[in-house]
Amino acid sequence: MAEKNVYIAPEEIERERGIINLIKSNYATPKFAMVETFGCQQNVNDSQRIEGMLMEMGYTLTDKREEADVIIFNTCAIRENAHARVFGNLGALKHLKAKKPSLIIGVCGCMAQQEHIAKRIKSKYKHVDLVFGTHVLWRFPEFLADVLQHRERLIDISGEGVIAEGLPVNYDGGAKAFVSVMYGCNNFCSYCIVPYVRGRERSRKEEDILSEISFLAKDGVKEVMLLGQNVNSYGKDLGKEDAFADLLSKVCRIDGIERIRFMSSHPKDISTKLLETMAREDKICKSLHLPLQSGSDKVLSDMNRHYDRGKYLSIVEKARELMPDISLTTDIIVGFPTETEEDFEDTLSVLREARYDSIFSFIYSSRVGTKASQMENVSTEEEIDARFRRLLEVQNDISYSLNLRHEGNIERVLVESVSKTDEAMLTGRNYANKIVNFKGDRSLIGKFADVKITKAQTWVLFGEQV
Repeated sequence: MAEKNVYIAPEEIERERGIINLIKSNYATPKFAMVETFGCQQNVNDSQRIEGMLMEMGYTLTDKREEADVIIFNTCAIRENAHARVFGNLGALKHLKAKKPSLIIGVCGCMAQQEHIAKRIKSKYKHVDLVFGTHVLWRFPEFLADVLQHRERLIDISGEGVIAEGLPVNYDGGAKAFVSVMYGCNNFCSYCIVPYVRGRERSRKEEDILSEISFLAKDGVKEVMLLGQNVNSYGKDLGKEDAFADLLSKVCRIDGIERIRFMSSHPKDISTKLLETMAREDKICKSLHLPLQSGSDKVLSDMNRHYDRGKYLSIVEKARELMPDISLTTDIIVGFPTETEEDFEDTLSVLREARYDSIFSFIYSSRVGTKASQMENVSTEEEIDARFRRLLEVQNDISYSLNLRHEGNIERVLVESVSKTDEAMLTGRNYANKIVNFKGDRSLIGKFADVKITKAQTWVLFGEQV
């Protein structure tokens, strides 16, 4: 059972709210804040909480660094290029800080939670005022108040995984919203830093999740994405089995919510009950993100994934048996230290058998503190690069062929915005989470539209409003 001290006490939350009001009262002149997010949907959700707190403090959100009085980078620790991007952006802010000494610069998130990163920021990026980790995000108001009052640097990456309910969130007012159902991870895959920076699994109370989604529905949200490092483990720390499938069924009963998605699902924990719930409930989108990482049993064992290709493919087979039109996506790591050419061919064979609509593919990136960082590489960079290109070639052909099956269909699209590449087009997503572009009036943004798919490309569908 989850220990009671996982939850931050209500009086502590009230104290943070009091500090929010204090900042608003003492710094009432018009001020602007910017939160820049690197990484996954969970980071986006965390950034919305930081933005919510800033807005209640009286700050206006901006996307212009030159205008901001507070800039917060919410960081990712999954790959080295994420680190490089953050450090590059921090370096660029040094000149802005010189021009505007009152500017407050903060770094938080998974990258900041790592001790060696916090030390590097402290020693080499002296223009950064505030560094705080994932476990103390809920204390952001007091950290900011301390920096505003004393103008001294503050670094806090202490604590362990907690759940903090009752702090403000900026939901953006759109038709889609992220809702975290749990935090942390117990899996300790040998390549992954997440359990070290996010803590162990801890599930939110069902009533808190349903209450948040009900609020969103009343505010006009049509689609929710339920988030967790491994949503299939939801409720296990509360002594419940198959709790996620039960939660999904209850979310389906909330009036106003018309689409439900979730990620990520760990193959070792996915249940037949969850797949049956997906098939039965019309509101649950028939799309499943099921990370594979590798198609080689040997590499999967080295990764500490707790399943083999046989079990994985049996899940795919069951999902397709229950939902013939299901859209499958996955994650693939190329160049894991122990991956040979034969192992990589095993991965390609799973791609050809599972036939994913799309994949998120990455070249392995060593993370300090993980077991894989101590493993010896058996392949050269040239070999790994060549494999990565071959992977994309195979998948691009599969994605295009699957997209062609949509041509001629009339599909329900949740319209999200004007297309970034063509202002004459609207863009949204169908049930399979595929991007659909079509011409239409901007009044459709935030609403559903029936669109006939007229042309398929590898990554996008084009259509006409019916």
